[in-house]
Amino acid sequence: MAAAAATLEPWLAAAPRKRRSAARRSRQREAAARTPEADPEANCASVLRRIREAQGDLLISDFWSSALETINRCLKKQQEQLQALERTLPEALGDLHLGSSGSASAAGDCLPGEQLVPGTCHLKCVCYGVGNFATCIAARSQLAFLLLLLEKCQIPRSYCCVYDPVFSPLEIAVLNTLDLSVLNENEEGKRSIGGEPTLFYMPHCGTALYNNLLWRNWSEDALSKMVIIGNSFQGLQERLLTRILQKSYPYIAKISTGLEELEFPQTSQYLDVFNDTSVHWFPTQKLKHLSSDTWAFREEPDYQDCEDLEIIRKEKRDP
Repeated sequence: MAAAAATLEPWLAAAPRKRRSAARRSRQREAAARTPEADPEANCASVLRRIREAQGDLLISDFWSSALETINRCLKKQQEQLQALERTLPEALGDLHLGSSGSASAAGDCLPGEQLVPGTCHLKCVCYGVGNFATCIAARSQLAFLLLLLEKCQIPRSYCCVYDPVFSPLEIAVLNTLDLSVLNENEEGKRSIGGEPTLFYMPHCGTALYNNLLWRNWSEDALSKMVIIGNSFQGLQERLLTRILQKSYPYIAKISTGLEELEFPQTSQYLDVFNDTSVHWFPTQKLKHLSSDTWAFREEPDYQDCEDLEIIRKEKRDP
């Protein structure tokens, strides 16, 4: 998520200026004309081409089919849960598209033996922190994975909101071309699902972003309708001291016994891209076992004494 810090070079004495030939000046003008700023449409097309290549690489990898199966298992369990609670799942979430020939043609051809994730145009998606995909290979693979997942879930791209404060104007233009809904404001992860089943795709985000998301949806009803693909909550609990976790990220600490976590497969090809990534969902049976005091705690996180926050805060405007 964090942009690379620029390196400051020491001041150097200027060398005597040399006259440049007309041919050299001409070559420099031609090179300048080929910069992204001079031809943004061509550069946008180049990024889109690299994204398609990243999608192709994913589709032929063992990682993609294994990761899709992991997500599929989680979403099926969650939909079964919602069906048991509401008894109106077909109307609320649309038809399931599991293994039928019609759904396969709608979402694209499946790999041999691959089963489609449950699909519905009413399931929404939010993506935080995918990073600078125009220049970073790992970020581009993460975005490619998101696009493939939307297709397999049959979630229209317009139903997927994306945001990262490091997005460049070029990357925003690419996302708009892909028909994704780019958010204009840094929500710091504090987005309510508004009662609608929502898939959050948050690869390698800062811990505070997950904590903020849980805080904003801190109820049994809301959490039971959420799925989070992101950093392993179990891994966070193992790496952070208990006192730091409870003080700085209390909602992650409190939800530890109220969720089920399925780890992403680990393959050498995508080890740096999806390491420590899991799918999290919240079974109602586990949520019901949380104490009333747990649900009564609703203090908004402020991170005043938190070091190494790992997220970019929303800019405060003068009153």
